[in-house]
Amino acid sequence: MRLGVLDVGSNTVHLLVVDAHPGACPLPAHSHKAELRLAELLDKGGAISDAGVARLIAAIHEAQQAAEDKGVEEVLPFATSAIREATNADAVLSRVKDETGITLSVLSGPEEARLTFLAARRWFGWSAGKLLVLDIGGGSLEVAYGLDEEPDVAVSLPLGAGRLTTASLPGDPPDPQDVRALRRHVRTEIARDVGQFTRNGRPDHVVATSKTFKQLARIAGAARSAEGPYTQRILARTSLEEWVPRLATMTVKQRAALPGVSEGRARQLLAGALVAEAALDLFGLDEVEICPWALREGVILRRLDHLPTV
Repeated sequence: MRLGVLDVGSNTVHLLVVDAHPGACPLPAHSHKAELRLAELLDKGGAISDAGVARLIAAIHEAQQAAEDKGVEEVLPFATSAIREATNADAVLSRVKDETGITLSVLSGPEEARLTFLAARRWFGWSAGKLLVLDIGGGSLEVAYGLDEEPDVAVSLPLGAGRLTTASLPGDPPDPQDVRALRRHVRTEIARDVGQFTRNGRPDHVVATSKTFKQLARIAGAARSAEGPYTQRILARTSLEEWVPRLATMTVKQRAALPGVSEGRARQLLAGALVAEAALDLFGLDEVEICPWALREGVILRRLDHLPTV
């Protein structure tokens, strides 16, 4: 069957279309993205503005049309931290349903972590042993650890690259004092939860997902996306330690000129790098392997698991 997963995230509204059936690897058929950056469309009270909701609805309408054009049989719509934490979330969800017919399922942070973990487990298989999975989104950082398909520990922290950039790094380039303050904040937040994971022993394999980690790996020398998903991509902590101070002195335009960095993500790359560096350091990791699958694939896999087998 042809499935579509509609991901309303902090940065984009992303429709991923796959051909899939139980027991088989989902095959990507189409991808439709609209840059939205909902986290930047909040008013001072934490509500998504009327203009932001209108842009969201327009983006969903475009995704619906793309799904129809590609013959999608079922769309799996969900939203993450930007809507989850908006003070007017219920009103936004109601308006979206009224104007598009789409009922967005709002995932909790731990649910995001668990579904991303499922995707990583299926990608690397049982031979990977105990997995530690890190995912930096626009609004939150998810961390999950375990031996099975369901992680033993899963947490979500308010350390998304978009959120932190908007709140803490207004300058272009940012003020060095703002960078130092954000570095302290990020490390304090992560350190509070490290013990939940380390008491379970060291992982056998450490995995990172998300656009932020992919872009950091690319500027550190990893293979281009054009070389395909089965090419191994590694991001080392030493590379992050070299790149963070360099990114801190760059303007958004200069970051956007780096290999693999999109113009829409360039502004938040430094905040993402600070989170990634802190996570690797505090968890005592030398490197992470980039996983091509993440939350969207986890949603698809969970849906396929509940389909009847023929």
